[in-house]
Amino acid sequence: MDEKELKTSPKQRFVIILIAVVMLGSIIASYAAIVINGGKSSSGTTSKISDEKMREYEDDYAKKLAEFKSTTKSDFDKFYKYHTEIKAYNEASANSGPVEKKDLVAGSGRELTDGDNDYLAYYVGWCADESIFDSSFDSDKNPAAFAKILDASVGMIEGWNTGVEGMKLGGIRVITVPSTLAYGSSMEICGGYNKPLKFMIMPMEKKEPLSTLASELDTAYLRLQYAQYGIDYDSEYNY
Repeated sequence: MDEKELKTSPKQRFVIILIAVVMLGSIIASYAAIVINGGKSSSGTTSKISDEKMREYEDDYAKKLAEFKSTTKSDFDKFYKYHTEIKAYNEASANSGPVEKKDLVAGSGRELTDGDNDYLAYYVGWCADESIFDSSFDSDKNPAAFAKILDASVGMIEGWNTGVEGMKLGGIRVITVPSTLAYGSSMEICGGYNKPLKFMIMPMEKKEPLSTLASELDTAYLRLQYAQYGIDYDSEYNY
């Protein structure tokens, strides 16, 4: 996501993989409630964001993003070294086999086991034609830093969970996920249904300062997204 492009893109809606699905769902639900209530929020007040409040949210997001980028620079440099792995692949072949795993860097942290979702993860996900459908990058075309990190506890697709088993935190792995363990016919992605996916993943321990930075960045982004729908997040939810 380009930090200047704050509109919700289709790839940001791939909740399970990417970022706070629940967050975006809440935004849509709140917006729908406003429409139904004739422009009023659930609290009964007319939805309105002042220019001053909008600037406050924009400045807060920019500040949190800059801090996140600075803190995660070394992680980005380590991860991006393998960006050449993001390349086209045979769709039929990827869709016909089991989850494939390719380790690029061995981690030094604890090993992820079956059902373990207590970690954060930098990632990039791409289609058979090499197009990126979501990532931690600040830009898909010319990334220079990380702009977000995934909290695996939100719930992941089965293929992702299978693919990271046996990884050690801090390592980097490429996994190939057939459609049956991705979205199958339930969601359109990569230009259609029943599409295989590839991910490059770097799982990280939930520890400071990364854990707090990730949470604060998510909240700052959420406030800004709500504001674009005319909702003052702080007032509406007594933040």
